Amino acid sequence: MVVSLVAAFLVLAVAAVLAIVPLPYAVMSPGPVTDTLGSLGDQKIIDVAGEGQHPEKGRLFFTTVRVQGGPGTRVTAYDLLGAALDDSRDVYPQDEIFPPSSTRESVQQENAAEMEGSQQTAAAVAERALGHDVPVSVLVAQVLKGSPSDGLIEADDVLVSVDGIPASSPEAVRTAVRAHKPGDEVSVTVRRAGSEVTVAPRAADTRGVATIGVVMSGRYQLPIPVTIHAGAVGGPSAGLMFSLGIYDVLTEGNLTGGASIAGTGTIADDGAVGPIGGIRQKVVGAREAGATWFLTPADNCADLKGHVPAGLHLVKVATFSDAKQAVESIAAGSTDTLSSCGF
Repeated sequence: MVVSLVAAFLVLAVAAVLAIVPLPYAVMSPGPVTDTLGSLGDQKIIDVAGEGQHPEKGRLFFTTVRVQGGPGTRVTAYDLLGAALDDSRDVYPQDEIFPPSSTRESVQQENAAEMEGSQQTAAAVAERALGHDVPVSVLVAQVLKGSPSDGLIEADDVLVSVDGIPASSPEAVRTAVRAHKPGDEVSVTVRRAGSEVTVAPRAADTRGVATIGVVMSGRYQLPIPVTIHAGAVGGPSAGLMFSLGIYDVLTEGNLTGGASIAGTGTIADDGAVGPIGGIRQKVVGAREAGATWFLTPADNCADLKGHVPAGLHLVKVATFSDAKQAVESIAAGSTDTLSSCGF
């Protein structure tokens, strides 16, 4: 009897430990899916000031990922077991998702800044596709605490150049910084309070890439003001779908032809579509929301081999133009020539 009680107590104790002790992992699972052409409550997600907004049909979903773990949250052995039993969830070492020095607050701030920047870039890309001139300057939205730029560059600085290369877009700045090796000094000129200041942060190593620890956003002079109400969503990965949604809202007719199309991908100032994390979770969320087509960044295609939900068709895109043409082809029922991921 005593032995049985001791054994039961030990089992309960181990179970309690497994439920409490945090482990250094992050678990990704499908997150909410939102129609950029729809509304949140009584607020349109894409709100265009003045004239030029057209009613639209169909759906252009942006997809998200839930991340459990990281600063301020925890993952336990039970969470890892649940993920192992669910094909739609993936487990990563925590340091692969979050920089080691990050805090819950810094992650939230960075995600919010990236979301705001992606929305403005999306509007600029869409309006340029309509023939408008959209000048841009590159603003420092946030300086990460403890980063190489902490104390040298300030939020709201306007980036002028990196190593003498004009800061013509956030992508141009990233390219110039990544031309360095971690540990190199990077000459950065910013405009602050009407004067230019040059500093030399020493590049850090972020997953093998040189970085200086600033979050950038494009400050665009949009000829047609656009506001996006996306709710509590962060990061840059909805940029592509925002750009398509804005283009649809600003043009007559229905870009989708009534189809339900989902997708993901960052959007660059020049219209390039970049890869994102959590692609396997996003296709699951898209299919569950009723999408039958998924616009996939070209560099993410390999991640989806063997992980495409039944009934969902992938379309590989590398630029805004690729994505717009793909949506137009789907609307017209001319899908035979669409570029797939090759599997």
